[in-house]
This record gives sequence, C-alpha cells and structure tokens, in this order.
Amino acid sequence: MRNLTRGLFTMFAIVLCFAGLTIAEESLPLLYQDDFESGVDRWSPTDESKWKVTDEDGDHVYHLLGRSDYAPPHRSPHSISMLKDLTVGDFVITVKVKTLQSSRAHRDMCLFFGYQDPAHFYYVHLGEKTDPHANQIFIVNDAPRIKISEQVNSGTPWKDDTWHTVKLVRNVEDGLIEVYFDDMSTPQMVAHDRTFQWGQIGLGSFDDFGMWNDLEIRGRKADRESNQ
Repeated sequence: MRNLTRGLFTMFAIVLCFAGLTIAEESLPLLYQDDFESGVDRWSPTDESKWKVTDEDGDHVYHLLGRSDYAPPHRSPHSISMLKDLTVGDFVITVKVKTLQSSRAHRDMCLFFGYQDPAHFYYVHLGEKTDPHANQIFIVNDAPRIKISEQVNSGTPWKDDTWHTVKLVRNVEDGLIEVYFDDMSTPQMVAHDRTFQWGQIGLGSFDDFGMWNDLEIRGRKADRESNQ
C-alpha cells in the first residue's frame, strides 16, 4: 500500500510539473504579434531585395525570395530578417512557416534568437535531413556555427506547399531551448546553453526560399545591462 501511495504521489507530481510548464508558457506576457498585414517597418533584413510582403491566397505573408547578398563574419545563415526594438530573455515563439525550396538534404528555414550582433547569436536550422550541419540548434559565438543540440529528430518533415507551425521555447535560468514542429506536445530538438541570456528574434534561412506568417512572441523583455 505504501508503494502504491508513493507511486500515485509521483505520478501526481509529474502531472503538476507538466501542467505548471503549460501554465508558465501561457502566463508569459504577449510582447508582439505580426500577420504582416500592416507591412514590415519593424523588420530589418540582411538584404532588403530578397524580402517582401506578398499575397498568398488572400493573406499577406513575409516572403523570402532566396539567398541574401550578405556575407556573415562567420559561417552561418545568409538570409535573416531581425525584429527591431525588442530584446527578450525567456520567451515562447509560435509562427507559421512554409518552405518553397525543392527537396534536398539541407533545404531549410531558420529561427534566430539571443541575437546580439552578427557574430553572437543562436539559431534553429529546420533542415530536411539531420547531420552535424543541418537540422540542429546552433550557436555562433565569434566563430563558425557549432551545434549544441542534445536531442534531434531524423529531419524536419517538410511537405511541399504546406504551412507548418513551429514553436520555440527559451528558459534562460536553466538554459533550456526546445523546438516543436506541428506537434506542440513533443519537442523535436532540445538543447541547454546559457551563453546568451538576452537578444533579438529573427526569421530566415541559410540560403533557401520560403514564407512566414502569424508570428506571436510571449516573453520577458530584457536589455544588455540587466543581463551582464
């Protein structure tokens, strides 16, 4: 009986733990939403000629037209559009994304976070096939990008001409980074790193084509001084 009681208590604690994580996500204040219906004045691309708002079945989307004419200081993605005037610590991002690239191992779309400058940031590479240079969580720390993923899947299950939902979770205190793709209950990638505890948010790709829409950022604002 004692073992049964202990087992039930453990299960109850686990349920409360997961419920608490869900509540914590929902309780983060809404910082930003964008459906790109009002333009992109708050966005700063690495190459403006490769980004524009287009109509997709009567809906405005943020359209990446291909590899940007931008050379990063270290090996990392070329096509990035950063959200201006918002620096965050903890956050939960949800966004819809569609790839327009033909199928190949490294076709990708990327999410950027903890972005402090062109040589210091994290990014998630949603690649079709997983290898040390694709479909990983990466850090760029004044050197070519390196993967920091502890858990990944075999590849991002892109479907041509299909919108997908991505969720990115960041908890600064324990360094948690989680990436969800369509299934919002099970992370597809997990990492822990506390190198950058604040930064901007961005959308893009290493060198491919795609679209973004319906972005939502919940989190806590931060600044450089408060995160030294």
